[in-house]
Amino acid sequence: MIKVVIYEDNPQLREGLTMLIDGTEGFRVMGAFKNCSQIIHELNEYKPDVILMDIDMPGVNGIEGLKMVRQINTEVSIIMLTVFDDNSNIFEALRNGANGYLLKKTPPARLLEYIAEAATGGAPMTSSIASQVLKMFSGLNLPGSNQYNLSEREKQVLQLLVNGYSYKMIAADMFIAMDTVRSHIKKIYEKLHVNSKSEAVAKAFRDRLL
Repeated sequence: MIKVVIYEDNPQLREGLTMLIDGTEGFRVMGAFKNCSQIIHELNEYKPDVILMDIDMPGVNGIEGLKMVRQINTEVSIIMLTVFDDNSNIFEALRNGANGYLLKKTPPARLLEYIAEAATGGAPMTSSIASQVLKMFSGLNLPGSNQYNLSEREKQVLQLLVNGYSYKMIAADMFIAMDTVRSHIKKIYEKLHVNSKSEAVAKAFRDRLL
């Protein structure tokens, strides 16, 4: 059962998302809220696997809520679900630890697939957003080097993360156990000084590590 918490200020959309997700086998909406003003309390109470987060909300918005969560929890998957497809919002979300970035026009069936993907360690992005992310980081002219001292095995794992593989897919591709994947990723995070998959992927692009 994938436990989901929703943050969306539009009551019709919030109700629609709740009905879609709660009405699908294997998913359960633990709570749905109009902003992030009580997000730490709700995170501790409901212990979601995935958080769906709008950006533009009154009071405490999605980027602020994202930062608050990441100060105490780097494990929960957070997907930004928004109408904003501009570089500044995308970059801010990824820089602060979002696992995925989807547009609200995402078809319902695809949204459910993305939530399931995030719950297993994936980093789902709407295709147009993924293209923008690639362009954003390819435009940065920084020297390529391995100043972070990643091993060849760690670079291989990082490349698969960049390719959008989940932990399970990495384990299958590299013929290693899930615990070994987690160990490699923990070391990658430590060496890159990041706290999430999206931050690791962003740094891989930005610093041309692969």
